[in-house]
Amino acid sequence: MSGLREKQKAIRHDRIIEAASRLFREQGYEDVKIEAIAAAAEVAIGTIYNYYRNKGDLLVAIVSLEVGEVLKQGEEVIARPPADAEEAVDALVGGYVEHSLSYLSKEMWRQAMAISTVQPSSPFGETYAALDVALARQTVTLLERLQALGRLSERADAGALGEVIFNNTNMNFTVFVKTEEMRLEALREMLRRQHGAVLAGWKIP
Repeated sequence: MSGLREKQKAIRHDRIIEAASRLFREQGYEDVKIEAIAAAAEVAIGTIYNYYRNKGDLLVAIVSLEVGEVLKQGEEVIARPPADAEEAVDALVGGYVEHSLSYLSKEMWRQAMAISTVQPSSPFGETYAALDVALARQTVTLLERLQALGRLSERADAGALGEVIFNNTNMNFTVFVKTEEMRLEALREMLRRQHGAVLAGWKIP
């Protein structure tokens, strides 16, 4: 019986996240009420409050789902990276940005960034920061893997290079979500050009 209850609980949780993500995208984060999410998910309002205290908690749960899937994709790149270091980095960070609008709109990302900035010590802010740390660590891991494979100079500081690449990706992604008309391909091209310059002199042909 406990297994069935856990399964039903997981199903309800998935319905809540799906409904919240869809309504936030369609109507805008600010305009969506918890009552509307409950109705769309076909659960009682109290059920949502069993999982989340407010809309902000729901938003960070969606961000966490997004980043979790991105990290899994990143693990596959690290396991089988392209032979060229620039292409490997492009595959990793390209996966980050290409997947970014799967569950969240640009408006939702702006809300998430704003909340994490205004409330850095809140559970939302701390979770958001931890997700950034996980992505940065994965970027470093890729460069360490490239060194181990002889595709990146051993003289390179993989930790520093990885942090620079991730921080640059994050900065440009912020510009992307702030600029409604900017397309993903423009972001990808910008990152390729900049990361190519960062890796110049360190990659091994």
